[in-house]
Amino acid sequence: MSDDAKVALPDLEKGGMQPDAAAIAEPEGPTTRIASDLEAVFDVPVQVSAVLGRARMEIGDLLKIGPGTVLELDRKVGEAIDIYVNNRLVARGEVVLVEEKLGVTMTEIIKAERT
Repeated sequence: MSDDAKVALPDLEKGGMQPDAAAIAEPEGPTTRIASDLEAVFDVPVQVSAVLGRARMEIGDLLKIGPGTVLELDRKVGEAIDIYVNNRLVARGEVVLVEEKLGVTMTEIIKAERT
């Protein structure tokens, strides 16, 4: 816990059970958060998926797919791709080529409503 987030504890020697109201008042202005606040979850693994597009077909057609088959997706060339973290849409982006490897650059962060 950082020094600026400490909560005043009651002085038990004086018999006081309630901390000073000024000591627990909400800080003025917006609360600033930094990356170290999330340090406890840095090692939690997540699944990241970049979805280029989707296609729907019958099982019979799926079984006919082989090497060289072109599968038509529901997206156009240059259209943003969806980026999912643990099956939740979190961003949209573009496919990039970096040193002969495919990558994704995020162009839009999706802010989901909490339920």
